[in-house]
Amino acid sequence: MKIAILGTGAYGIALASVLKHNQHTVSMWSKFSTEIEELENTRTSSKLPNYTIPVDISFTTNMKEAILDKELIVIAVPAAFVDDVAKELNSILEPNQHLCIASKGIENDTCLFVDDVIKKYINTQNLAVISGPSFAVDIVKKIPIGLSLGTKNKDTATIIVQAFQNEYFKLRTTEDIKGIEICGAIKNVIAIASGILDGMQLPESTKAMFITESLHDIKELIYKLGGDKKTILSFAGFGDLLLTCTSPKSRNFSFGQLIGKKIPKDEIEDYKCSTTIEGLYTLKSIYQLTNDQNVDMPIIDLIYDIVENGKNPEELKHFLIEKD
Repeated sequence: MKIAILGTGAYGIALASVLKHNQHTVSMWSKFSTEIEELENTRTSSKLPNYTIPVDISFTTNMKEAILDKELIVIAVPAAFVDDVAKELNSILEPNQHLCIASKGIENDTCLFVDDVIKKYINTQNLAVISGPSFAVDIVKKIPIGLSLGTKNKDTATIIVQAFQNEYFKLRTTEDIKGIEICGAIKNVIAIASGILDGMQLPESTKAMFITESLHDIKELIYKLGGDKKTILSFAGFGDLLLTCTSPKSRNFSFGQLIGKKIPKDEIEDYKCSTTIEGLYTLKSIYQLTNDQNVDMPIIDLIYDIVENGKNPEELKHFLIEKD
């Protein structure tokens, strides 16, 4: 199968490694020419150390060239860039091509989930999302990993399973696209708070309490936004929340640690400038979304106040005890 991946970050490269293992033809796109040159010349990425990119994965800054004759197109750019990608993709996408969204998040200003951003520009039924507990550094090691695959199109599901699934990479299919997107987005925000607790040197017992409370809240959010409550128990739900909220490999968790340790603001700002923290982008969106939709999620309000307004992180401890 011929497959294009839009985005050359760590996760996109990791997904490409799975596709190459499955003997598919892979082309990768980025709009940044310096990034493409580095990848072509060194076959390595600073975003994914200790991994050598196979020589037969091709790179280009020309999106039309990247998707030409491809049966499947994987979107793996940060959520903030999906709008621009969808605009460009709209004029060159063929009706028979299938889209797989690996990006996670909610667009600022519009509060649209990634699939809705794409639907603003592209009228297609060949659309799916994948999400689950899977750090890029783990994927390239070919260890057992499971993701949720959300789509209402059986042909799209079949193609994506054929593309990715193998002896170490598992996909479990559901029609609940909205639930998967909610889980994939909000887990990064929750991971910031979990990192704050860790930075405050609170033990696993407290973090387990926090994760459990978060599961209940996310389940209700899924329901109120039109998804299936059961999705909280999927790879995209509990699986990804558990991973992201407990591992220092998570940039969101690591960012929260800095806040919990009360690291000086200038050091935190340096970290924010040098690191892609998806949870920060999504926090602003989910805060606006829950307030606009009158969805009661005090945990989001508190995380927002701590991260954006400088509220004392100690409030998290009191919140967990006082929460209904």
